[in-house]
Amino acid sequence: MPTPEPDFAITPRSYEAVLRSIENDLREGKIKVGDQLPGERALAEQHGLSRASVRDAIRVLGAMGVVRTAVGSGPQSGAVIVSNPSAGLASTLRLHMATNHFPVADIVQTRIMMETWAAREAAGKPRAAAQEESLRQLLAAMAEPQLDREQFHVLDAAFHVMLSSLAGNAVITSMMESLRSAIQGYVGAAIGSDSLWERIVPTLREQHGRILAAVLADDGDAAAAALIEHIQWFHASQTKSGS
Repeated sequence: MPTPEPDFAITPRSYEAVLRSIENDLREGKIKVGDQLPGERALAEQHGLSRASVRDAIRVLGAMGVVRTAVGSGPQSGAVIVSNPSAGLASTLRLHMATNHFPVADIVQTRIMMETWAAREAAGKPRAAAQEESLRQLLAAMAEPQLDREQFHVLDAAFHVMLSSLAGNAVITSMMESLRSAIQGYVGAAIGSDSLWERIVPTLREQHGRILAAVLADDGDAAAAALIEHIQWFHASQTKSGS
């Protein structure tokens, strides 16, 4: 008789029942940000699961930025509902970039799509004086001659995230925040020597200045064009340097 083929059907993991239940409760307004989830024992009894399965579900929710856990007693102990979507997205992006599942070219293209849309959308929208001042301060910090490469990369990523936030779209802001470490990572990896860094950093500073000037002038098209030039120029220059 032929040997039966193994059954590779994927069965739902037990902790997913907890995830679905919490998702439904959030959708229906039964729980909200700031609420404390029931304890492990109560959730285990509610879903007919082991406490280990409940613990797995809480860990997954923590990694996704949906809950924050703390020991002790009181309303802020245990698992508390939070909303930090960029945390989960950022860790996922970093891991998939590490596996080379997300090529740098795709990250670049995604940045262009999101950042140019945000620049055009932000044009003419009211801005707080503090937002404009923060952008100027980031630009000034990046112009410091004693700034090292790593510090520049951190400021560079923060500059782009803040620019995109001016559009006022919470999803775009979270996605750009989640891309921050990816941007910082590939920019840092692309500049492999001090000599290369010294050659390109003046151009990066000049490009940032033009982008900010267009944004502050509420010229969305000019800001979008400057962003495209900036992002594509850097990607092209680091591709040539690595070839």
